[in-house]
Amino acid sequence: MSPPTPDDLTYVARQPILDARGNVHGYELLFRSGPSAITFQGNGDAATRSVLDNTVVFGLERLTGGMPVFVNCTQEALLNGLVMVLPPEHTVLELLETLKPTADLLATCQQLKEKGFRLALDDYEWKPEWRAFVELADYIKVDLSKTTVEQRAELKAQLTHNPARLVMERVETREDLELARSEGFTLFQGYYFCRPVLMGNRAIPANWLVHMEILQALNEEMPDITRVSELVKQDASLTYRLLRMVNSPLYSTRKVVSSIHGALVMIGGDMFRRVATLAIASELRGDQPSELLQTAFLRGRFCELAAAVTGQNPKEQYLLGILSLLPAMLSVPMETLVGALPLRTEVRQALMGDDIPERTVLQWLITYELGRWEDCDEIAQSAELPDVGFPAIYAEALLWAESVMTVAAE
Repeated sequence: MSPPTPDDLTYVARQPILDARGNVHGYELLFRSGPSAITFQGNGDAATRSVLDNTVVFGLERLTGGMPVFVNCTQEALLNGLVMVLPPEHTVLELLETLKPTADLLATCQQLKEKGFRLALDDYEWKPEWRAFVELADYIKVDLSKTTVEQRAELKAQLTHNPARLVMERVETREDLELARSEGFTLFQGYYFCRPVLMGNRAIPANWLVHMEILQALNEEMPDITRVSELVKQDASLTYRLLRMVNSPLYSTRKVVSSIHGALVMIGGDMFRRVATLAIASELRGDQPSELLQTAFLRGRFCELAAAVTGQNPKEQYLLGILSLLPAMLSVPMETLVGALPLRTEVRQALMGDDIPERTVLQWLITYELGRWEDCDEIAQSAELPDVGFPAIYAEALLWAESVMTVAAE
């Protein structure tokens, strides 16, 4: 199936829900009914119908890699059976805090549970009228930014014998994560894993300079095959990853490639550049959650594809996206790393967060990942970006990142 067009695929992003070990438990789909110049003019029912339509057209398993998907549901979506287009075994239906706990809604939820759907209460705060729904819930989600320690303690006291799993939302820093853990939450939603835990005395890995030399060589218009091959051979793990990637079905090579030099000749400079960057990113991830690596892949591919629309250099934009998460991978400040990166001054400035054209696409994507749609529109408008096609580019990049993870993350 070809990717949906911008008209078919509206603003649909996903946000991971991780367990205490950093493994992905599922994804919540964040969505908006459609783009507008400045603000969202749709409504909740239209937005829910939109995401349901897109999961049918696009394929739920492709959007979430087969992991459970959490979908916000309005009264209409539940009572009118719109959610029945989703596969029950993979779907968690989130009851929004704005719903009214009526008898009809309760009966519908009981029927949906019988069909195999799981239920989550979103932005939950203890209210007696929701007691019957709490007994049905598989997940109870609490917003860290909207509740106090005292409120969460009271909520937990009310749930002492309830088997529902507690999900802390808006976990944006490692401090948030530790607080949530200390309060007994076992699942966490937010992009805390993209925020670096900086260590003042952290040593840069020994193979860092070799990796940077490889990136620098690959960034040249006509890479020196012999030089690149010799550099890659200095890192046994990197050599293994590269050869494994090149010989995987992802790259459709016709015969086994047994040398780095042969890999470059076989698949060409541009493809080899991409494969090498992926392998290097895999090496740099260390013991961080795999979702961090997948996000880096997604950013790199998105920036590369969007560059064709914005007039930026695709090679530079690909590296910008991948390398934007280096501090989180290495626990080293970007200020320490950026000087060794084989990039133009402007791209280094973009990595440092400067508001310049080279960073525009990356900034749009970071904002999009968080579901801050109005901010996306403001970025697009101020930079005169053709943002109408960006959600479809995001979807294509997401599928690409999913496809390489089985090879690159091992």
